[in-house]
Amino acid sequence: MSYSMSAPLDVKLMNVTATVMFTGFAVLVLALASWWVVRHPAFSIARIVVEGELVHNNAVTLRANVAPHLTGNFFTIDLQKAREVFEQVPWVRQAEVRREYPNSLRVLLLEHEPQAYWGPDTGTAMVNTMGEIFEANVGEVEREGLPRLSGPPDSAAEVLRMYYALEPVFTALDTPIDALTLRDGGSWQVKLDNGADIELGGGSEQQVLQRMQRFVRTLPQITQQYQRTAEALEYADLRYPDGYALRLRGVSTVSREKALEMAKRQAAKQQQDSKKIRPSEGRH
Repeated sequence: MSYSMSAPLDVKLMNVTATVMFTGFAVLVLALASWWVVRHPAFSIARIVVEGELVHNNAVTLRANVAPHLTGNFFTIDLQKAREVFEQVPWVRQAEVRREYPNSLRVLLLEHEPQAYWGPDTGTAMVNTMGEIFEANVGEVEREGLPRLSGPPDSAAEVLRMYYALEPVFTALDTPIDALTLRDGGSWQVKLDNGADIELGGGSEQQVLQRMQRFVRTLPQITQQYQRTAEALEYADLRYPDGYALRLRGVSTVSREKALEMAKRQAAKQQQDSKKIRPSEGRH
């Protein structure tokens, strides 16, 4: 027969005490090691690698301007806060920051691409390709001929979409859009680069486009009646269901009734001419 005897109480206490002391010592050593690692100069951020298609920034100035605002070393730096610091730099739309052992950060930057100025002429706001408003030095814009867009708060994306829709229509007139405004009531106004103002009215994008296309299609027919070109246009009001009113330089105001009558007459003449030409075309 065999008998098992339990260890005396004082032995158990000694074992527990030794275990606790060993665990505490291990934790202390780990804490000291962590403290050493966190504060050792070898792990300070010594290198920042900047990537991305940069037009208005460069890696040298970015590192010089951003580095003083970064806190912590390779292990303790807050990447979210570091990203926010980079995104506060003018022209930077988005930043992606990640660690590279042992003491580096790699940053991928995406800059704003301006598509238009936003708001009053005295402002520094612009609209990027995503319809987002950002602030930057307008003197650094390299692209010439950017239009100026305006509208209520949070309407930049809508105004930019309308500009994209209208821009090809004005190509036929060879008069680019200088400014496009969305009023609080929902109506649109265009200013051309020759100084002409055009009231487009409200409604859906398709409705506005239809009115503008009708205007562009019939304007040359009207200007020819007065020996003028589209460059003579000073003002047009398209907010009528069956026509428009316009004003040409050197010509008295053309009412919407007169403009509609002239457009209809010219369209009828073109239709008659096409009928006369069609039989001769068939013999070839």
